[in-house]
Amino acid sequence: MSKGILVNLTKCIGCGSCTVACKMYNGNQWINERAETNGEHAELADENWTVIQKFRVPQPVETGKTNETNQEIWRFVKRQCMHCKEPGCVSSCFAKAFQKTEAGPVIYYPNNCVGCRYCMLACPFKIPKFEWDKTIPVITKCVMCGNRIAKGQQPACVSVCPTNVMKFGDRDDLLAEAKELVSSKDSHYVQHIYGEEEAGGTSWIYVSDTPFEQLGFKMNVPKKSIPSYTSTYMHSTPIFGAIWALVLTGLYFFTKRKDHVKSAENKNSETTE
Repeated sequence: MSKGILVNLTKCIGCGSCTVACKMYNGNQWINERAETNGEHAELADENWTVIQKFRVPQPVETGKTNETNQEIWRFVKRQCMHCKEPGCVSSCFAKAFQKTEAGPVIYYPNNCVGCRYCMLACPFKIPKFEWDKTIPVITKCVMCGNRIAKGQQPACVSVCPTNVMKFGDRDDLLAEAKELVSSKDSHYVQHIYGEEEAGGTSWIYVSDTPFEQLGFKMNVPKKSIPSYTSTYMHSTPIFGAIWALVLTGLYFFTKRKDHVKSAENKNSETTE
């Protein structure tokens, strides 16, 4: 059964332990001069596969009270690759640099990558990043600690969280738990499980007491998976590729024949003179 991670944003205190664990396990460098990993300006980057973004959100106040004032609270959001059930990056990569495993993680194989960056265009969450500063650049992103999961272990970020913000397990079970949380009688959660349907469903799913649009989540992500929009065209790609190869081959032999005839004419011309 495919694995997943349930993220309860009401429990996150923004400590950043997950960002440190991600860096250490994957051997990534700190690039705070370009992109911080924890704060209001934190953002994913080539060396930042996990970040904690901080948001100030309005605090509801009870009506009827005197001297009501506008209040704000902090909310913290962990960002990383969402690991779609049907990833757009995988379907767009003709070099098979991205591959979806049965366990859930979307793994990247840099040795297969040709640097076309189609994956960056195909991802509805804008996750894959390119190493613009490297001499030999590749694409980078969270791979959900695929090696750890293969050994029956939790992803590194999950294993170090001190407040149990994240829960690792079978995605279907986690989704059922999330539905119980948001539908309970005294629930303070918003009636939306982010990742249940977005892009056809993702391995990372979120529950929150604050509307997701106030926390920087992309709300215009289609419900259908990205590959479902392109599958018809992708099936035709090998056919068009074969036709184009024949066209190029024909042009090659035509040009070669033309050069041969021209060369023969020049030799005849020199002999006549």
